[in-house]
Amino acid sequence: MSALGVADISGAMDRMYRRQRHIYDLTRKYYLLGRDELIAGLKPPAGGAVLEIACGTGRNLIRAAQTYPEARLYGLDVSEEMLTTAREHVAAAGLAGRVSLARADATDFDPSALFAVKAFDRVFISYALSMIPAWERAAEEAAAHLAPDGVLHIVDFGDQGGLPSLFAATLRGWLARFSVTPRLELEPMLRRLAAARGLRLEFRPLYRRYAYLAALEANT
Repeated sequence: MSALGVADISGAMDRMYRRQRHIYDLTRKYYLLGRDELIAGLKPPAGGAVLEIACGTGRNLIRAAQTYPEARLYGLDVSEEMLTTAREHVAAAGLAGRVSLARADATDFDPSALFAVKAFDRVFISYALSMIPAWERAAEEAAAHLAPDGVLHIVDFGDQGGLPSLFAATLRGWLARFSVTPRLELEPMLRRLAAARGLRLEFRPLYRRYAYLAALEANT
């Protein structure tokens, strides 16, 4: 948990997205790269439970529900403003019966209380760890709610090490305006988490380290 309380973080997110939520998907599709690759790799079992942490406008949940028609989809977010948009989008897509949404803190949540689900076959976090102050705790909490054969998938900004330095510096400055901080320690943190929980980590860069795609899965 960060020094800020849940109510503080929730309020800050609501203020940030009160207007942005209306154009969020249109603007973010150009630089939140790798989201659809993550969704294509979920491959939950038939009837499996899939959770998105920090689900935002519901864009990814809708895509996942359409890709995996037998899966049960769940999403949580700390911002009620974003959840309002997510509910609208889910309903418009005709998926209100398959996608459940709830307001919760990514660093501390009870899926049984929120969704009447004890654990998830797949959990994914898309471009959210770079916005969550206690991001390491959020990753740990996500892994804690995996089913025995579950997999945690993550996509987020990389260190841009393979990109031209001017472009990378400009990108980092622009992201900072939206309280986005690429987590340069993501790989070693996930390796520690994998070792602690007996998971196998797959971690690879995308687009010259513009982003990283990771999966932590049970060793079978």
